[in-house]
Amino acid sequence: MRSRLMPAAALALACAIMFACGGITDPSKNVTETFSGTIQPGSRDTAKPFNVPSTGEYTVKLTALAPNSSVIIGIDVYQDPSNGNCTSLQVYQRNTFATLNVQALAGQIFSGHYCVLAFDVGGLTTATTYTLTVSHP
Repeated sequence: MRSRLMPAAALALACAIMFACGGITDPSKNVTETFSGTIQPGSRDTAKPFNVPSTGEYTVKLTALAPNSSVIIGIDVYQDPSNGNCTSLQVYQRNTFATLNVQALAGQIFSGHYCVLAFDVGGLTTATTYTLTVSHP
């Protein structure tokens, strides 16, 4: 009898802990942040910090590129143990084939500090400005 109650008790405890911590955020309640910058050929832009207060799903989308909107760039999302300073970064997710108006990155994200970074993957011939959006809990 006792062995039957243990899994149920463990499940009840896990549920209570999840709800006490706020649980997982519904993606329809995400906030969207917009970041812009310039990438020089053979280089990368400055990492842009964002804070995720609870676990949920995130997306990154490239929404503007100029002067050539058909180039491919790279986008990284990093975990940031430096609490928003974008130093000592650890790659969380990477896309080296990001194109305009197509979702570049997506998936589960946990509460914490993160940074997003755009970079040249070898196709830029001139300075390129970009805008991207990050949707997160």
